[in-house]
Amino acid sequence: MIDSTLCYLYRGDEVLMMHRTRKKNDMNHDKWIAVGGRFEDKESPEDCALREVREETGLTMTSWRYRGLVTFVNDQYETERMHLFTSDEFTGELTDCDEGELVWIKKKMLNEMPQWEGDRIFHRLLDEEIPFFSLKLVYSGEKLLSAVLNGKTIL
Repeated sequence: MIDSTLCYLYRGDEVLMMHRTRKKNDMNHDKWIAVGGRFEDKESPEDCALREVREETGLTMTSWRYRGLVTFVNDQYETERMHLFTSDEFTGELTDCDEGELVWIKKKMLNEMPQWEGDRIFHRLLDEEIPFFSLKLVYSGEKLLSAVLNGKTIL
């Protein structure tokens, strides 16, 4: 199982998203996702989130919230456990990313962007300020088959 982070950076009514277009053999190709990536040896979820945000955006989070755990199961990819963070306090200047284009988009537009179907579920949980949650998303290819929130099936 892969451990990774996914970090949503907020600036007023905007969220920083990455349009994944530059990485070869990318399971997220042409989707809009938050920034983040895989853990390195000996990293905590916070260590990984801070490093990935800095590497991919040039920004340094100065305050953040650990919001949830998303287990991504797909019959075409290795299972991934994503540690989900949000931040609205950071410093630095936005830089170019070699994995995709970084764009500040209006939060209300987020669900209109091409993305994994299950992302819309945890976007809602984040918007509703749901306390720490565990969400399991099961896919066959790009089709979402089931979603289980805190042990209860919701799809």
